[in-house]
Amino acid sequence: MTTQASNAIEVVDIRKSFGSVEALRGVSMFAKPGEVTAIVGDNGAGKSTLIKCISGVYTADEGEIKINGEKVHFTTPEESRSFGIETVYQTLGLIEDLTIWQNLFLNREKTKRFGPFSILNKNAMRSEAAQMLKNLDVYIPSIKSRVRGLSGGQRQAVAICRAAGWGSRVVIMDEPTAALGVRETAKVEDLIQRMKDQGLAILLISHNFDQVLRLADHIWVMRQGNVMAGMRAKDTTGDELVALITGASAGRK
Repeated sequence: MTTQASNAIEVVDIRKSFGSVEALRGVSMFAKPGEVTAIVGDNGAGKSTLIKCISGVYTADEGEIKINGEKVHFTTPEESRSFGIETVYQTLGLIEDLTIWQNLFLNREKTKRFGPFSILNKNAMRSEAAQMLKNLDVYIPSIKSRVRGLSGGQRQAVAICRAAGWGSRVVIMDEPTAALGVRETAKVEDLIQRMKDQGLAILLISHNFDQVLRLADHIWVMRQGNVMAGMRAKDTTGDELVALITGASAGRK
């Protein structure tokens, strides 16, 4: 695999073990800005471990992570976020009893000073929250609504808006439509397209091959902690992806 400075993110020979279990065995892949890059593989292939290394939840035992060609090192999620990497997990990470705008600014609260005192700048956060939703064309009746009252699709939209609003380079999405119906899935896929159009690099983890082939520009296939193949989505099929994942095909790079 050729290193390219135009890659939004690149991992080179990443290895991660948990005791005697080798979760990642020298994984190398890249994602470009303005593209959806899918990572597919069966359970236990190493997908979740890889994105946790990229997002700072885990620290890789060996290998390199590069952002725009620059080598970086993460030991916490905060360090990963400081380089413009945001992750939308299946659990979403929303606080149900907080409002939409409070969730969008969770751990990023804006303040203003009055002499020696600092107070929350609620007006600024509400205004910016409304703009974040507008940028991705997300309709929610009120940013003052509590997350508890939102539908599954609306919750996913809030989580995506938070990631897109703060992620300046890479947004990682872990099974973003797994629990959604057809209509809400279509809305989330539209949000993914909008983030792509804004120039973000989207890393998509999905077991839905139809979705992967519909959304992705590039696909990486993982099996047993290894990258088995990397190809442009237009050059492959669902049957080939299944064969690569199960081991019926030797793989290609």
